[in-house]
Parts: sequence; structure tokens; C-alpha cells
Amino acid sequence: MASVNFPNVNIYQTGGVEFQNSDNKPVSSPIKEANTKPSFRAEAYTSALTVRTSLTTKDEKKKYETLLNELELPYRKKLEYALKSGQLLKNNSNDKSTVLDNLYKIITEERDPGLDKINILKECLDILANPYVITQTCEDIPKQYQRQVIGLITNLSENPNDIAKAKWDLDNMHTGTCPAASIEFDLATKHTAEFFRMVEGLTSPKNEVTKTIKMDSLSEKSSDSIWLITKFKTPHVMKDFNTAEVLLKPDKDAIIRARIQNHHRDKGERSIIDVLMQSTLMQLGSQQTYNSLTDKRAPNAWTQEDGGLIDFEKTYVESVVEDKNTTSVTYQIVDENGRLAGYEKDFATIKKELLDTLKMGHNIIIGYTWPDPTNGNRLAGHEITIVGYKQGTNGEGIFVCQDSDDDVAAPIELSEKFLLPKIHHAGLPDEIASRDFKFEDSWEVGLKDFQEMNKNKKSA
Repeated sequence: MASVNFPNVNIYQTGGVEFQNSDNKPVSSPIKEANTKPSFRAEAYTSALTVRTSLTTKDEKKKYETLLNELELPYRKKLEYALKSGQLLKNNSNDKSTVLDNLYKIITEERDPGLDKINILKECLDILANPYVITQTCEDIPKQYQRQVIGLITNLSENPNDIAKAKWDLDNMHTGTCPAASIEFDLATKHTAEFFRMVEGLTSPKNEVTKTIKMDSLSEKSSDSIWLITKFKTPHVMKDFNTAEVLLKPDKDAIIRARIQNHHRDKGERSIIDVLMQSTLMQLGSQQTYNSLTDKRAPNAWTQEDGGLIDFEKTYVESVVEDKNTTSVTYQIVDENGRLAGYEKDFATIKKELLDTLKMGHNIIIGYTWPDPTNGNRLAGHEITIVGYKQGTNGEGIFVCQDSDDDVAAPIELSEKFLLPKIHHAGLPDEIASRDFKFEDSWEVGLKDFQEMNKNKKSA
């Protein structure tokens, strides 16, 4: 196992189990691309969940006591809050383990070299106390590590231009992981035990976690699901025709950033957990091409962009990690020049679909857009999560949201008048998404559009 040694930080190239193979963004206040049709249907939007607020077995009491003994008073209070709020004993995970089970494993079993188990436990309790601390705000690379990191980015190039570009990129990085951060938040709040099961696996020496999924979580047809999981290059083993075990793992360089954050995290930056979770989700959606050091992914058959995930890549990730029947519904019509040309539905219908989804008890990850005056008014975009709705004092409707890119560890409020015209797409339950029209899987539409575009280029 090769390694690069930094002061206080060991950066390893680790192997895993072999499987088959804008600055112009509108500012909100705290409570303080291709036009596609919907995609991906999962078997179930909800899962059986046990919620308890008291320890009932000797094993639970022993695990809780072990955690208490590792913590100082402020974090003891957060652990008590996690128990009393019903979060600590939730078992809505892939293997039915509880949050408590996984926190206990974090503190009693070996962690990745360079990661401190107490730091990880504290980050877990921070998220349990306030999931709005989840952020995509990129961490800086301290100067004492920059030379080594630049060497990794440039593959040890001695070309001054390569070195200068890598340094500029590091000094001016702003992550494009908003879809991944939104899914991270949704996992933490709606699939809490599964979230911490993933945290346990990703912070272990293997830096990975396996998950059993049903293929009809991806598409109605098993053959299409198999095609999708293969097209996305998701490492997997087929257990039977409708069940697969998938391997979820961050890119190989994510652990570098995570280990640096273990010692050098500044206020407002991504945590160890944020770094590893967002890299894992970006890898899953980008066909295993994400690079944490540069925050770039490779273009693929659906997009020529090298930044964040597009709508149905994000929906694929949701479908795999959350096992819910999310459908990506596109509301805006975008012309070939990337400008807003109209809407698929009126705002009243859009609002009703959003409110009906909230009434079902679900968050809604949306992509919203605005004209970028620095780029010919082509649409720029960002992903946030709608978590609630209320009436303002003047009677105006207000959506309560989580924004991983606002430096605010709290919900924010956006008026419906502001937000509804800006929503490009939203992840909705299948039964809501399909009630107005018969949809076609967006991965099929996107692939057809891409092939047609290439055909037109060749004939031009």
C-alpha cells in the first residue's frame, strides 16, 4: 500500500473489495440543462421504522454508556438529545442496525488511519442535533500540504503552467457538490440509521459500504435497471435477477481531504463526514469519475459538463441510496441556448405537487435556476431541499428550505413568489409525478437527445 506522508496526516492510496464491474445566486435569509421528462421509480417511498426514546436492553445500555464515557458535557447533552428525540434508536438502515449500533462501532472499532474516532463521533452528534450543519463549502488546503496535493493533481508534472493552474484551482475552489449535499441532508433527516451506517463504513479502514438494493428501485423493467447500474459503472454483484449488492465508495483522493479536515477544519467548512459522503454520492452519479482534489467529474453520455450532477444523475443516486420512488419532474423549458423558454406546468400545479409531497412527509430536492448576466443570461443552477411550507404574516406562502451553500446552519425561507418560477426540476414520489401525464424515463430521453445532438453535429 503506497502512501504520501504529510505532517500529522498520512495519505494512503487504499484498495477495496473487488466487485463486478455562482456568485450571482440569489441570496436567501435564514429563519433568522437538457430538458428531460421524469426518471427512476423505486419500489417504496417509505420504509418500516422503529422509533423509541428509551434504552430497553443490556446491550443498548452498554453501548450508550460506552459513548457517554468518551464525551465531554456538551456532547453528552447532544447524545441525550439524540435518544430523547427518538433518533438514536432508529433502525431504518439497510441491515436494520440502529444509529446507536453504528455510533458504537465508530468508537470501538478501528477507523481509517489519519481519522480520529472521537472527532467522527462528535461530527455525528452535531448532525443529529442539527442536520443543517451539513455543508458543501469547500475546505482550504493548508500551505504545508499544498505542494504534495498539487503533485497529486498534476501527476508530479514539472510544467510551471500545470503547477500554476493547479494552485489557482485549489485557492479558488468552490465545490459543485450541491446535489450530493442535498442527498446527504435528506439521508440524515429521513433515513437516519442508514446515513450513520454509511458514515461508519466510509470512515472505516476500507472507506466503503455495501448496500443491497432491489432493481425495481431504478426502473419498472429489470432489464433497464441492469442496464442503468452497468451504464453508471456502479460496482455490484447480482444476487438474483431483481436484487443486487452495490459498493459505495468515495474517490481515491477524498480521504486526503478528510484526513486534512481531521486536523485543520475551519468554521463553516465541510466536515470529515461531508467530504466522504459527498464524494461517494458524486462518484455514484458521475460513473465513478469524480476527483475530490479538483472537484471535477468527467463528461459522459448525458452531459458534457465537468461540474456537478445533472437531474437524472442525482435521481439515480437518490434511487440507489434511499430506495424510494423518486421521479425527477422537469418544470422549466430550456432552449438550445440554455435560456428559459417557458414552463411545462402552471405555478398553481407546481405548488400543489410540492405541497402534496410535503404532506406525505418527504423532503423535496429541487434544482432552481437564474439567468447569469456574465454568461449571456444562460441559466445557472443550484440544488436545495424543500423541508416545509408556511404562511407569512402577510398571507404569502413561504417554502422552508435547506441550502448547503449559504453558510447558514439553519433552515431558510424563500417566498413562493420568488421560488416557483425558478424551479427547473424536483424529485417527487411516483404517484404525484405521474398523475398529470404518462412519463418516460429521463435517462432514455437524455440519451436520445445526446445521440441526436451528435448526429446533427456529424451531418452539419
